[in-house]
Amino acid sequence: MMISPPPEPQNDPHTDGAGGRAHFLQVFLSQRSQMEALVSRRVGCRATAADLVQDLFLRFWRRPLVQVEELSTYLLRCAGNIAIDHLRSEGARARCSEGWLPEQSDHQVCEPQAALEAGHDLRHVETALRSLPERTRQIFLLNRIHGRKYAEIAKAMGLSQSAVEKHMMRALEACKASLREPTQPRTPGKAP
Repeated sequence: MMISPPPEPQNDPHTDGAGGRAHFLQVFLSQRSQMEALVSRRVGCRATAADLVQDLFLRFWRRPLVQVEELSTYLLRCAGNIAIDHLRSEGARARCSEGWLPEQSDHQVCEPQAALEAGHDLRHVETALRSLPERTRQIFLLNRIHGRKYAEIAKAMGLSQSAVEKHMMRALEACKASLREPTQPRTPGKAP
């Protein structure tokens, strides 16, 4: 996909005396293939990566140019961030459309008590996940919600696979512990 900039308006405040737009375009085009490769590794799809890099270009093109020491490094960091943002938004969409509870077939009838217990357990697990450190929670969601393998997560987050495994063990243990904790009686009116 060829990136073609929109026509330059007259008296554009984004253009500095040194040809800021021209310099930005030159650096962006020289870094585009690296940015697409980086994003593609993280999101797992070349077409999505190309679209996200195009969106990144448009974001920069429409706003005042930022003054940074090394524009190429800054663009690569922004590309990595846009990939993470995309994964987060995809995860939110997946959770909304699929729900947290497993689907039941039409002939399965969920008894009220079982539904109460499942909802209770789900709230405990959600609380446990929210209490985890951000990185541990992100690794857990990438693996369990997005289906990413440990090696993919390690590469995307710049960690060793062993570190990812330790974060996952911590998250799973927190989830298990939240279900083992003594709670109030589940059936109203009955003593424990």
